[in-house]
Amino acid sequence: MAARKRRRKPRLGSGARFRSVAAAAKRSGARNPNAVAAAAGRKKYGKKKFQKLAATGRRRVAAKRRRRRKRG
Repeated sequence: MAARKRRRKPRLGSGARFRSVAAAAKRSGARNPNAVAAAAGRKKYGKKKFQKLAATGRRRVAAKRRRRRKRG
């Protein structure tokens, strides 16, 4: 039996884990894959921690939009 190398998960808070779960839900036929990913995140991390991660993500996206607007 060959040993399989385990891949490391993306860093928590990067958003990559959320996108991965949402993509898997979409492949499974979910109507709202982001809602499925959010529900799974709240179940795993709890309301308080998940809200903190979501707020960080919103701030990151807003900053990216501001930088893009300044260039254009």
